[in-house]
Amino acid sequence: MQKVLNLFDFKQKVDYKTEILAGLTVAMTMIPESLSFAILAGFPPLVGLYGAFIMGIITAIFGGRPGMVSGGAGATVIVLIALMNSNGLEYVFAAVALAGIIQIVVGLLKLGKFIRLVPQPVMFGFVNGLAVIIFMSQLEQFKTIINGQSELLSGSPLYIMAGLVALTIAIILFFPKITKAVPASLVAIIVVFAVVLIFNIDTKQVVDIASVSGSLPPFHIPQIPFTLETFKIILPYGLIMAAVGLTEGLLTLNLVDEITGTKGNSNRECLAQGTANIANGFFFGMGGCPMIAQTLVNLSSGSRARLSGIVAALTILAIILFGAPVIELLPMAALTGVMIMVAIGTFEWASFRAFTKMPKSDIFVMLVVTFVTILMHNLALAVLIGVIISALVFAWENAKRIRARKFTDDNGVKHYEIFGPLFFGSTTAFAEKFDVQNDPNEVIIDFAESRIADMSAIDAVNKITERYAAVNKVVHLKHLSNDCIELLNNAKAIIDVNIIEDPTYKVVPAK
Repeated sequence: MQKVLNLFDFKQKVDYKTEILAGLTVAMTMIPESLSFAILAGFPPLVGLYGAFIMGIITAIFGGRPGMVSGGAGATVIVLIALMNSNGLEYVFAAVALAGIIQIVVGLLKLGKFIRLVPQPVMFGFVNGLAVIIFMSQLEQFKTIINGQSELLSGSPLYIMAGLVALTIAIILFFPKITKAVPASLVAIIVVFAVVLIFNIDTKQVVDIASVSGSLPPFHIPQIPFTLETFKIILPYGLIMAAVGLTEGLLTLNLVDEITGTKGNSNRECLAQGTANIANGFFFGMGGCPMIAQTLVNLSSGSRARLSGIVAALTILAIILFGAPVIELLPMAALTGVMIMVAIGTFEWASFRAFTKMPKSDIFVMLVVTFVTILMHNLALAVLIGVIISALVFAWENAKRIRARKFTDDNGVKHYEIFGPLFFGSTTAFAEKFDVQNDPNEVIIDFAESRIADMSAIDAVNKITERYAAVNKVVHLKHLSNDCIELLNNAKAIIDVNIIEDPTYKVVPAK
């Protein structure tokens, strides 16, 4: 029994009241967002809620860490819009299930650790861009549909909406000064709801987005032809959805790690997310991934355990089955106010203070990731671009560090002591260090303070030896580490050099 408890992380001390209240708050913010994303993609509204419930319950129990909240996220739904328009909902369900299979494979191969390759400036840009997106998406609530066109509210409806949003924000800001026993976001939703009901205020409600009433998610095998042609259609969408979901999920996991000062399990998160998406594909859900906004609502409400995520998912299911008539009356202004505060809390304001201390390259990376996230709404692409730019900057900086100390010993042998890594970026500078025509007949290249890192480096060494061989001069390599010698041994077909073994050197050459 204890092993089961440990598996679900229930061994930790749980504040049940805090977790339950946090779960209720999260559920209130997930419902309108899930409905909005479903409608945006052209799915039936209940497909969005089913996705939120299925993703939420599975990842809350089996996910990579407590405190994270998963649901029908916009990042993954946007990927599926083109497939929905071209092939219909059944193909969407199949693509979601395929994405889940891919994510499980990533988890089984333990590839989740590669999220560590995301540099801090990329994280800053990702989070800041996401905060702007969350904020901008709330501005849509200040619009209405007139004659099929989306137009900004005006007159009394605008003032009412703005006033209720301001009231919500004010409660979230000042209620914690009275007590922190109840999440301020939940109090704000309840108070604004009560004000609207008591004073019979005419304002936008959840029901204006869609109905949330339904039954349990039914089991359903996607009705598609099981052919290679079908697989070719859904594979690109499955791959992109899997990549986007894992990127956003693992970045969210890293963010929660930083906030809570604890360590999550990235591979376990991949497995849980994949399992949840497979279930979505067979139970009428639109799939999804961890949601940063709702996760931050959860953490700001005091949650640190898995219970809040379970409560949120079960609350969504209860609302679908029984509570729709009440929840549909919730004013959108209250939920908008909560999400605006989430956006403000999500933004890394510390990144502004770091501007004067960060290298210019890091500032550039952060701004690029921020703007790509905002303009393209593609979190995976923004992070990928940021990582590529950071890697190129790193390579360039390291390429400039290679240098050589030169001297001729009493025996007339020329020594080149190499400092810095020899890799694809530094091979040109490396080649320029040697004076082949004027050097003596015997040359030693000493790698005690360097290492041969890749095939480009091997090729550079080969070209140097060829240049010396062309003028009948001998080259010896000295102080190579085991991995360097292994690389050279693997490349014997293209390089033949005399390696000097030094028994006094701390790295013993491989035999």
